[in-house]
Amino acid sequence: MRKNHSARLVDLHFPPAAGSANSPMRNMRTKSPDSVGGRGGNSNRSTALEENFDRAMNALGTRRKNLIQTILDDSEETYFLSSRELAKRYRVDVGTIVRTTQALGYKRYADFISDLRAHFVVRINPYTVMKAATLRGRRSVPDHIRDCVELGTNNLGALRSEVDPRKIMDLAKAIRRARKILVVGVDLATTLSYYFSYLLVAYGGFDAEAPVGTAAHLNQKASLLGPRDLLIAISFGRCLQATVDSAVHANERGARTFGITDSNRSPIARFCGSFLIVPTSSAELSVSYVAPVSVIEAVMTACAFFNPKRTLALLKRKEEEETNSRWYSASDQQAQDAKNVIAK
Repeated sequence: MRKNHSARLVDLHFPPAAGSANSPMRNMRTKSPDSVGGRGGNSNRSTALEENFDRAMNALGTRRKNLIQTILDDSEETYFLSSRELAKRYRVDVGTIVRTTQALGYKRYADFISDLRAHFVVRINPYTVMKAATLRGRRSVPDHIRDCVELGTNNLGALRSEVDPRKIMDLAKAIRRARKILVVGVDLATTLSYYFSYLLVAYGGFDAEAPVGTAAHLNQKASLLGPRDLLIAISFGRCLQATVDSAVHANERGARTFGITDSNRSPIARFCGSFLIVPTSSAELSVSYVAPVSVIEAVMTACAFFNPKRTLALLKRKEEEETNSRWYSASDQQAQDAKNVIAK
């Protein structure tokens, strides 16, 4: 969300205002009817970051309390910032930011920012975001478009600052070792599971599948897996039941499970043997899949360069097979006929 950052610099000696006419997104943190089991289904229970804040409250000084509260209130603009960027935003030194997060019980800043992102995701839903956007004055459609693109860019920034290449490599190694790969994504995440499985087959030469259908069908597919197989579960937020159940069934069959989700406290993170965390925050209407797509492509890159000789041979064979059958080709006469039809 686009704001005047200079106007948001907080006086750390005094409690920040509970809300602002120029910032209706602030009000989404309060437990209003819109956020309690509302259209987005978010609950009003405390997030992990809020619980840590409550536990540490008595040991915190006024300045630290105000700093943390302001960061929470501005989570839509702070969840993707590095410690240096966060310090610059609030005109404090990096050491203050690090010591403040440690006072909340976080050993690493990366753990704090992960919980901050989860806090942001839980505290909003498409209805409340859209409602807040309509209250932000007379803004044009291009303004909303720019906000949407900017938040997608922020998601990539958060991914770039937090991604652990070792986790990407772990998933790539699991893919290379697997006899069969099942990529499970339900509802909107079906787009990600299909994209991932297509790349695995077409450009990786792996035996991969993204099953579609009922929850029972997904469970049946997961029940066919064995110790040499891999299930990749993709779901975000509170996570969809069918995806979580598939991971549970795969675990019971002894298959390895790897999750792609947006919080280390999500059901996918809890029930998968390993997981990758990617941000999916979106300005309005739905989640953003910019970062998940980037992670999928990073995994494919790792798979390719673990054995570049094999990858090159596969791509060469694929190109030879598709030379005369895949791409559209028309004679000059056909092209001219098509132009004549369009011109009429």
